[in-house]
Amino acid sequence: MKHLTIALAFLAAAAVSQAKLVTKAVPYEHGGTKLEGYLAYDDSVKTPRPGVLVIHEWWGLNDYAKNRAEALAKMGYVAFAADMFGAGTATTDAAKAKELSGQFYGKPLMAERARAGLDQLLKTGLVDEKRVASIGYCFGGTATLALAYSGAPLAAAVTFHGGLMPAPAGALDHTKTKFLVLHGGLDPMVKMDAVDAFKKSLDEAKADYQIVIYSGALHAFSNPAADELARKNNLQGGIGYNEAASRRSWAQMQAFFSEVFGKK
Repeated sequence: MKHLTIALAFLAAAAVSQAKLVTKAVPYEHGGTKLEGYLAYDDSVKTPRPGVLVIHEWWGLNDYAKNRAEALAKMGYVAFAADMFGAGTATTDAAKAKELSGQFYGKPLMAERARAGLDQLLKTGLVDEKRVASIGYCFGGTATLALAYSGAPLAAAVTFHGGLMPAPAGALDHTKTKFLVLHGGLDPMVKMDAVDAFKKSLDEAKADYQIVIYSGALHAFSNPAADELARKNNLQGGIGYNEAASRRSWAQMQAFFSEVFGKK
């Protein structure tokens, strides 16, 4: 019995050791802008699996977005954290973040730059192209919606405290993208009238969507650095970390992916 226990323990340890998280910077270019994304996947998986594009907040591609990609990779997905602003361009200054993100709003560039990141994910050769999603945080949530509205081949689009841009008329006529919106009930930057306008546009498009509202949650509720960023930029009461909303929204995304993707 003792030998059997030791053998089982050895096999379990071997199975764990076989899982190999691979992460690497991926340089690419779009519209003359040099970009650098972040790829994460489990190298022990040898068959195509679902892929998830991660689009960062208005702060730029930072450790938080990269950590989200790594967490997705540990769940069995191939994750690519896109770079929307340019290689090495990230900030903790709200004025600079507003300047960086402002060049995208209301312009085709937002969807086009996001699509460049999606193309990098698909080029890995690791992804089942029929099972691809995009998730986005704040600015990245808006970019995720823009990408979906552009006709990109997304099975799912998830926004975490994202800017909720309504779907243009006809934009979803030829897409089967399913939407999950995870929103703070006290978000002063994306108020409930914006949620209602977004919902109305998806109703008119007969889209498949879920909207989850987290009571007491401000903008940026999923980011543990949000409180520090709020103090630094005098944004108290605007952005803030909410542990319960962060945990619940991540679990909601996992359940959503299980439904949309099925078995990995």
